Parts: sequence; structure tokens; C-alpha cells
Amino acid sequence: MGAREYGQYCGVTRALELVGERWALLLVRDLLVGPRRYGELAAGLPRIPSNILAARLKELQEAGIIRRAPRSRVVVYELTPYGRELEPVVLALGAWGFKAMGEPRAEQVITSDSMTMALRTAFRAEIAATLPTTSYSTRFGPAELLVRVDGPLLQVEPGDGPADLAFSAGPEIRRLISGELSPGLAISSGAVRVLHGPDDLLTRFARTFHLAA
Repeated sequence: MGAREYGQYCGVTRALELVGERWALLLVRDLLVGPRRYGELAAGLPRIPSNILAARLKELQEAGIIRRAPRSRVVVYELTPYGRELEPVVLALGAWGFKAMGEPRAEQVITSDSMTMALRTAFRAEIAATLPTTSYSTRFGPAELLVRVDGPLLQVEPGDGPADLAFSAGPEIRRLISGELSPGLAISSGAVRVLHGPDDLLTRFARTFHLAA
């Protein structure tokens, strides 16, 4: 790791030496959702060159941040306990970056893992604790997620299923989460399309998931 040393004796410096290389934190982000096979990591980061993916995985293993583990006759990558300590860091970076996202560019994509972490970032456990248990079936572009909020607990899983409210949305969901767009206007403008369930549950969703822009 000598090529990336900054020559300073500092915790921030050391952290950047371990996870500051391009793509490294995005791999950590996706592994915070759950263990992934090599091909799943590549599919989740479609623009990462295969040689860079292999190099980053090797570096993160050497740093004790991730490990390879056998699962049902396949090998997956998963975070170590040391690696999982990065979760609040990744969530804080997500909240900070949310303020500067702006409008999406044509080549930018949404993945199930990136949207899962976005929902974790925006989740307001203290608000959710005051609301009834609610499940949401969501479609954010190609990402389909089943979201269950039970008091201060959040569960997000890929796929579809029965839910109190089912809705689809594109990048405009950012404006709902930021409070820039009210739930009523989000529906009437077409930014959010309710597929099943009462419209007023979108207000509950917006209260539960909120990030200031």
C-alpha cells in the first residue's frame, strides 16, 4: 500500500489509505446490504473494470475489511466486523452527498443496493417509532424493493410482495425525500405513481424517509 501512503500519522489519513481508492467505498456500500458473489458485485457496479474490481477486493481483504466465505457451494464476499464499522461512515457520506446530487445525468443508474442504502440513510427511526407498522412495495427504475417499517426497525429486501402501499418513482423520489415535493404534488405531477393502497400512506413514507437537501 506504499503507493497510496500520504506520509502523515493520522486516523483520517490511514482511513483514506484503506478505503480511499476509487470504487472501494462503493464495494463496501453494496456489501453493507449483504454478502455478494463476484459477479453480483460486478453487476452492481457496471462501470468498474474487471481488473480494478479484482484489485480492490484483494486490497480490502488484505486490510481486514472484507473476507471470502463459502456459501452453498459458491464463494461470496462479506464484510468483517471491522468492515461493518464503516456503516455509519457510509450513511453519513450518503446524507452529505445527497445535498449535492442535483438532477441525474442520462448515464447514471439506480441499483437495488444503492437504493437500499439510500433508504437506510434517509430512515428516521425516531419518527417511525411513532407510526403504525407499514410495508411498502417500491419500484425505483429497475430496482424493486420490499420495505417494512416496524417501529424503529427498518427491513429492506429486493423483490416484490404484498404491501400496504405499492408505488413506483424515478429520480424525482429525491425531491419527495428532501421535502421539496409534497406527497400530494408528487402524485398529481406523476413523479410518484401509486400502484396499490391509499394515497395518504405516501405521506407516512415521506415522514419516515427524509433527508434535508
